[in-house]
Amino acid sequence: MKIWVDADACPRAIKDILFRVADRTEIPVTLVTNQGLRIPDSAYINLIRVGQGADIADDEIVNKCQVGDLIITADIPLAARIVEKGALALDPRGKIYDKNNIGQILDMRNFMDTLRGSGVETGGPASFGQKERFKFANELDKFIAQSH
Repeated sequence: MKIWVDADACPRAIKDILFRVADRTEIPVTLVTNQGLRIPDSAYINLIRVGQGADIADDEIVNKCQVGDLIITADIPLAARIVEKGALALDPRGKIYDKNNIGQILDMRNFMDTLRGSGVETGGPASFGQKERFKFANELDKFIAQSH
């Protein structure tokens, strides 16, 4: 099992949790980014830097992940591609995306995108704080416990 991170939009607090988990559990964590990013010196933490452009990091993650891997992303279309491949996705706010819920979540995302495209104000995401970090850490721990 490996953990892949869609790192460009991943909050720093979530990356810090993942760095600690990698060293504690010896589960490889790979961050995929198209920007420069500093990572701790660890045998279990890797960085893949891809070129600029839409979906290049997403494509890299989809191409390299395998069944049983966990992908950290808030990108719902990427999560749908991951789930289709047999892996799971975990949003930085602690929401698991799996075969039981991704279809409905993707449909809602597309509906909201259509509303925004027609000029309807839909609001943005809620603020990211301690509650979200705690929920993420709990879901990550559950996944790791079930996978080992």
